[in-house]
Amino acid sequence: MAGPTAVVFDIGNVLFHWHPRFLYERLIGDDRALAAFLRDVVTTQWHFQHDAGRAFAETSAELTSRFPEHAELIAAWGPRFNESNGGAVVGMHEIVDELGAAGVPLFAITNFSGEFFPPFRAEHAGLFERFRDIVVSGDERLVKPDPAIYRLALARFGLEPGEAVFVDDNAANVAAAAALGIDAVLFSDAAEFRAHLVGAGLLQ
Repeated sequence: MAGPTAVVFDIGNVLFHWHPRFLYERLIGDDRALAAFLRDVVTTQWHFQHDAGRAFAETSAELTSRFPEHAELIAAWGPRFNESNGGAVVGMHEIVDELGAAGVPLFAITNFSGEFFPPFRAEHAGLFERFRDIVVSGDERLVKPDPAIYRLALARFGLEPGEAVFVDDNAANVAAAAALGIDAVLFSDAAEFRAHLVGAGLLQ
């Protein structure tokens, strides 16, 4: 059986470090207040709604009604979302460049707001121009690890499951992809992922 011919990336914490702390540490000077805000206000569950396709105008209005004392900080999430990017994951952009230069088709499946992704993509156009297609959960209203988003992506990318290496930092996302027959890799660091790609015959 032929091995994989294409690589499908996750974006957050695989290609770029991402955490709300990177934005809000610029806006909240007290460490305890920062920790409480991240724990109680802009929670993972609240942000996941954006990845699932809800509009920031709706989610921010609801959150502000619950935490009116934090209205200004909540409002900053949308227009300053790119500041939650902590920079490139060491070694991963180089792997993208090498794969692209070798002619390996590159794709991505990302849990990302359909509102927030276009400005993020524009800020990093040099990297993302390497990708033939990117499935964004907020646009599709499907989120990893729902098997439906992988099926949609494979159909759009023109790939059979066995033709794709998929890398993600979330174990549940990796397990869901593997269950469909995709060569799914739990991301730890660029060196380990590179070794996997060499073993798959996609890098030398």
